[in-house]
Amino acid sequence: MKYVGIHAQQRSNNIKSMFLLFMFPVLIIGLVYLFFVIFGAMQEDYNVSAGEATLQALPVVIIAVTIWFFIAYFINTMLIRYATHSAPLERRDNKRVYNLVENLCMANGMSMPMVNVIEDNSLNAFASGINEKTYTVTLTRGIINTLDDNELEGVIAHELTHIRNRDVRLLIVSIIFVGIFTMVAQIAARMAFQGSMGRRSNNKNNGASTVVMLLIIAALGAIGYIFSLLIRLSISRKREYMADAGGAQMTKNPLALASALRKISRNPEIHGVKREDIAQLYIEHKAKGSFSGLFATHPPIEQRIAVLEQF
Repeated sequence: MKYVGIHAQQRSNNIKSMFLLFMFPVLIIGLVYLFFVIFGAMQEDYNVSAGEATLQALPVVIIAVTIWFFIAYFINTMLIRYATHSAPLERRDNKRVYNLVENLCMANGMSMPMVNVIEDNSLNAFASGINEKTYTVTLTRGIINTLDDNELEGVIAHELTHIRNRDVRLLIVSIIFVGIFTMVAQIAARMAFQGSMGRRSNNKNNGASTVVMLLIIAALGAIGYIFSLLIRLSISRKREYMADAGGAQMTKNPLALASALRKISRNPEIHGVKREDIAQLYIEHKAKGSFSGLFATHPPIEQRIAVLEQF
């Protein structure tokens, strides 16, 4: 696959980030409007227009979503570390790994990211962070112990390319979007349930209203879920090919990375980490389910290996 320049890839990812940032509030407004359209149509005594109700609710919705987004955006590194049970890896802990990362950064004019390790025998790695202070390369203990120096260098170079291409920032945005939709659906469901329990004795029609609310929430939840899938797919699978190509370019050894991917494919699943949103950061993640190929966040690893062997 033809390699696209680093600056071109950065510009492409910046454009995608801005597009996602623009489309997300648009979708939120659309879902709020759709909620009032459906709810108003099913309630005979509801006299407020959907547009007016949306305008009234919009300030609260926008403020809540904005606060949640910025909190999640700036603490994402801590959340990822907590979810994956990773810990910092200092030079004194493993000079081999630390030196590999440091040498690649020095050779390519990059700042040294933090290095974390997950105490798990699986073979996987990922990059995370939003800026120079939070960029992190995380490796499992299994990948450190299994790969030789050339293979591990190829994996680290792959992750450093994600950082250099600013893929990690784009992925963090998509993860937060998915989290916001999940949060909204859960809060709405709880409020609907608690409200129906509290007013049941005072309003004989409340049961029907609750059913309507839950149906609307279920419909909007389905829309949000579909949107979350589209976010993941909007971040092209080419980013993995680009990171593979960038890793091969950094190390001048594409066959070493191909060999590493072949070993990783045998045992990539990090045990104890069930969150699919974080799993899309991994160097390899096998989608599960009947439509795994359609909704996969990574291209087939066999194809990636084939590209590297022809690099």
